[in-house]
Amino acid sequence: MAWFILVVSGVLEAVWATALSASKNFKRPVPTIIFGVALAASMTGLAFAMKSLPTGTAYAVWVGIGAVLTAVWAMATGQERATTARVLLLLGLVGCVVGLKAVS
Repeated sequence: MAWFILVVSGVLEAVWATALSASKNFKRPVPTIIFGVALAASMTGLAFAMKSLPTGTAYAVWVGIGAVLTAVWAMATGQERATTARVLLLLGLVGCVVGLKAVS
């Protein structure tokens, strides 16, 4: 259960990071609200997962999921260029996250 909550929290990290950018310095209300709700839920889930998972592993997996999904979303929406190097590096990050899960 802790791993599932950690994954959902990582997804929510990508949501709040994307909403933070879309909020334009907290000047747009809807993205600002989404940012606040997703941030609180993401941190709460991370805290819950860290009760039963090692702190370093839980944090690395949470950050990895959030970073990869945020970058993939930016590439999918055209905000960032999708290059071979970026895709390969993101795949490497996914491999590291899966590896951490495998050894925990």
